[in-house]
Amino acid sequence: MLYTFRTGILLLCILFLSTCEQTTSVTTTPVKMEVQKEVPGLPDLPLLSISKDSLYNKILGALVGSAIGDAMGAPTEMWSRQQIKLEYGFVDGLDPMVREPSPEGTWDYNLAAGGTTDDTRWKVLLTDFILADPNNFYSESGPNTYAFARFLTDQYSSEVDRLKRTNAFDPAPFEEQMRRLSWLQEWAVVAKPYQEKDLPAYMDALHKFYGGEMVCAGMLYAPMIGVPYPGAPELAYRAAYDLSIFDLGYARDVTGLTAALVAAAMPYEASPLQVLSVLRSVDPQGYFKSRLVGRSTYRIFREALQIVDEAKSIGDPQGEALRFTTDGRDTLYMARLQRAFELLDRKLQDFPFHAGEIHLINLAALMFCDFDFRKAMEFVVNFGRDNDTVAAVTGAILGAYHGFEKLPEDLKMKVLSTNREKLGIDLEVMAHDLTMAMQKQKAFIEDPNPSL
Repeated sequence: MLYTFRTGILLLCILFLSTCEQTTSVTTTPVKMEVQKEVPGLPDLPLLSISKDSLYNKILGALVGSAIGDAMGAPTEMWSRQQIKLEYGFVDGLDPMVREPSPEGTWDYNLAAGGTTDDTRWKVLLTDFILADPNNFYSESGPNTYAFARFLTDQYSSEVDRLKRTNAFDPAPFEEQMRRLSWLQEWAVVAKPYQEKDLPAYMDALHKFYGGEMVCAGMLYAPMIGVPYPGAPELAYRAAYDLSIFDLGYARDVTGLTAALVAAAMPYEASPLQVLSVLRSVDPQGYFKSRLVGRSTYRIFREALQIVDEAKSIGDPQGEALRFTTDGRDTLYMARLQRAFELLDRKLQDFPFHAGEIHLINLAALMFCDFDFRKAMEFVVNFGRDNDTVAAVTGAILGAYHGFEKLPEDLKMKVLSTNREKLGIDLEVMAHDLTMAMQKQKAFIEDPNPSL
């Protein structure tokens, strides 16, 4: 059962001093966590007594939850709240993308509702990397970062070859292929010297990556690093930290924590409190020990706590009888939401895609909405800024937490069909293939009655 926010703050403090009794979250399938056991050739993973169907439900939930967030935010990506309100009112569903295509955005004009951007493409690419050779991901020493860099440069090279083979007089095919190539060009410039182990060239390229800003690079694919480590947030953090070869400064810590949040949300018996606890309890790189500065991500977490607490402290100014408007919205909830937005405005960075800003909005949405999927999507998308990226991260965490079965029917079915039919992205096939790959890695106890 989801906790109230004020009770949650108190419990969160208690959690760090003592062990809290596990509570059961939304689920239809009970799952038992076992003690960690050694698996020869693999990192120590907590083995889950879980059926393939149940594992598939969680993996698909993370994929589709993220895609829903991406699709809800894509039509108004980088817009201000005023612009969103003027054209769309209050966004509570999926809208067509009436926008020009771009390398980081949609790759087609006027993409149908449910379509996605690079925020989904990056999760697809990371999943493809795992499936191409799971041994490059699962190993006792962590993911093979050089293989990851090589995988990305190979993807870029294939797009260059496709551009060279384009044969047309009409400029449209060239423009379409250039968008595919441009999407990866900044990343390839960093990945190439990394895979070649040319440290000076890598450092030079890294510090010019997207202008040398602390962008949310690793957060784009971090959720899919957390999925293969259900119930093992520290292992997920370590893997994501290793693979965050495009991140600067504490953005690497943000990437690691993003993966850890997804990993903590995967077990069926997880509670919101247990998921959020990783923000303090998981720190394998020792960021808390940073002299003078401390751990920046923890400071962001505390800011999110304060924002949500202050916003939720607003009382009902109109009285119970006038609580609901003609469209059915709770005026008290909307007043608190507006206050949360105003408080977040004070913490904005120079660029909307700054890793710290994405992290702050994500945490505020999770806690303000008490892990409610639809409300959290509405929170993020209507706030504006880089709303499709934030919603994709928040959606992945909550999709992993609730599982595909519990996601809103109208949103998930539309996103599945549009991605499959318009973009060639079959999220169900991806989830199935990743489920099978994870089972083959012996990360889970074999289901005696496999039905997948």
